[in-house]
Amino acid sequence: MAWDGRVRNNRGMSMTTSTPSVVPAAPATLVREPVRIEIPSNVGSTEKTFEVRKIGFDSPTFDVMGGCSRHEIRIHEHGFVALVDAMPRLVPQGQTADAAIVQAARVSYGQGTKKVNEDRGLIRYLLRHRHTTPLEMLEFKFHVSMPIFIARQWIRHRTASVNEYSARYSIVPDRFYKPSIDEVRKQSSSNRQGGEERFTSDAAAAPNEARTAEEFLRYLDDAEKMYERYDALTKQGVSRELARIALPVSVYTEWYWKCDLHNILRFLSLRMDSHAQQEIRVYAEAMYALLQPIVPLTMEAFRDYELQSVRLTRLEIEALRNKSQTIAGDNKREQSEWEAKRGLMGL
Repeated sequence: MAWDGRVRNNRGMSMTTSTPSVVPAAPATLVREPVRIEIPSNVGSTEKTFEVRKIGFDSPTFDVMGGCSRHEIRIHEHGFVALVDAMPRLVPQGQTADAAIVQAARVSYGQGTKKVNEDRGLIRYLLRHRHTTPLEMLEFKFHVSMPIFIARQWIRHRTASVNEYSARYSIVPDRFYKPSIDEVRKQSSSNRQGGEERFTSDAAAAPNEARTAEEFLRYLDDAEKMYERYDALTKQGVSRELARIALPVSVYTEWYWKCDLHNILRFLSLRMDSHAQQEIRVYAEAMYALLQPIVPLTMEAFRDYELQSVRLTRLEIEALRNKSQTIAGDNKREQSEWEAKRGLMGL
């Protein structure tokens, strides 16, 4: 299920995710001759001319993606998450893409501050107090391959621009997700959405559980056999848009997914949570690993104030004040959540 912790770029090299791989760029210079562009008018034949003044950076820059076209992490047997573009792509030497957040937050300062420690303090303030607009100035584009049942969860995050592989125009590739027998999980008794406990594959220890896990895998095998009929029927002339409707949601799709950093962090906070389905969680973890070296200050603050933080409700604050192990009310789910928070805080 898990990826090996390596990020692969389009040059076939493995890279660590702790520091960005950079390719220095030559210092940009001011283009002193203005570029003249003529704009046709919508009314009549009069054309307008604009002068575009191109102004370079004050210092050398580097590519946050190290001159690569993609940074890719393989997921499962057929899946992957690949970062294919970033905005900003070029940042001043010695800084990270975090600088664009600072620039937006301190718009009256032009390029913002010159000290990284000051940038770090501002970014931490922004995330701590949920001032999120400056984070929307950064955008990242991903190429993702995942099973359809994961895509249907993912698409619920409606703040991104998405363009998906179309089975109306193209034949669906013969790629399916299938967990190992040790990864077959039981339905949770307290959470309708999923489960973490696994069936045992040890027939000697628990024969009924082992048989159920094996039966589930045979069920997936039967579903995958529909692909042969799908393929044959399309070759016999059945339209692709109709032939696809019997394929299971374990078949893979892929898309390009572009989103601003603020909403990517919202995605990660939900999908890296322990309650998220395991199959989508590993995609979110891979996305986090791809972003960490590009915006390390932001990801550090996100980890401190969101990902590994504890939020308390009014009832929980009252329980703390009263030194009570339970909260008011008889909602079992809330009581269970409070117990989990107490454990995290060492109470």
